Amino acid sequence: MTDSAPLTSAVPVPWRRRISPRPGLARVRDSWVAVAQIVVAATGGFLVAYYLLGHETPLLAATVSISSLGLARDARPRRVLETVLGMLTGILVSELLRLAFGSGAWQLGATLAVTMLLARFLMPSPQFAVAAAIQAAIAMVLPVGPLPFMRLADGAIGGVLAVAVTALLPRNPMSAEVRDGRALFAAFDAAAGRVVQGLRRGDAIRADRGLEKARDVQGLVDAWSASLESAQAVSALSPFLRSRRIELQRHARVQRNMDLASRNLRVVARRAAYASRDGEQRPVAADTLAGLQRAAVLVAESLDDIATEPVARETLLAIARRLDPAAMLPGAPQGELALVAAMRPLAVDLLIASGVPRDEAWASIPRV
Repeated sequence: MTDSAPLTSAVPVPWRRRISPRPGLARVRDSWVAVAQIVVAATGGFLVAYYLLGHETPLLAATVSISSLGLARDARPRRVLETVLGMLTGILVSELLRLAFGSGAWQLGATLAVTMLLARFLMPSPQFAVAAAIQAAIAMVLPVGPLPFMRLADGAIGGVLAVAVTALLPRNPMSAEVRDGRALFAAFDAAAGRVVQGLRRGDAIRADRGLEKARDVQGLVDAWSASLESAQAVSALSPFLRSRRIELQRHARVQRNMDLASRNLRVVARRAAYASRDGEQRPVAADTLAGLQRAAVLVAESLDDIATEPVARETLLAIARRLDPAAMLPGAPQGELALVAAMRPLAVDLLIASGVPRDEAWASIPRV
């Protein structure tokens, strides 16, 4: 980010946002694999139950597949399996109570109460209980089949196919987690750039804005963590994605240390916001943080091109070896020395994110 960047950014006109097709096209792009999974699992479950088992209305074979997969990006096999088990729990309870008491309004209410209480006992997830209740209600109001527990068999078929397609027709977890990683680095860059402007100009407003942006980064850190966990879980199961496990492990290392780097950026931003209250320019601190900001851009580029990692490491090592506040700012006030000192852990976090071992990263920082 250049020093001439504006303090504020353009806000899209609301009416233009409403009529733009781009958000819808982006949702279609992000969801087409999930839609394909649902179509394959639901249709396959229906066909197996109808033709192989001879069930006339195998509705639950389709609904279990649809509900367990969903359109959420988090399609970890474990999450899908937990949802399937919740649904089968609801169907089983419904079948047992229907055999004992028949069907009707009070039977439906009793079934929902027993199902949800049992589901809450079995699992802490609220989604588990809701999924169980929905399928229990559907099973209770459907016509009775010629054999008991036919609906449970339909649900089991749908659940098996839902879990199977997560491995055989996986969503593209790599693109989602890389996109989340880029979003994090973009926000990190914007926050650091604003703090740099505040320090360089002695502008408390810009420094405060940088602190606000740095605080907003944590949500993106959490989003990247979730998409990475999903990608790693799918790649461990899918034979088509196992070759990506090493790359995902590298991305997980970057994510963990960018989490720490984001926290340390907030520390630097708070010190910068306080120091900028006096209106004094601080070019040394600004240049140092700007160097770390540029190095973080190189770490971001390494997500797509591992060849960028050595460049990021060398850039960061060159900055880290000079991070002696007393040598950089002889005779400076204690507050300014503390500001530069706060950049030392930030440099270490970025070094580890770029692939430097932790002990080596700390050893590169001068002792003070």
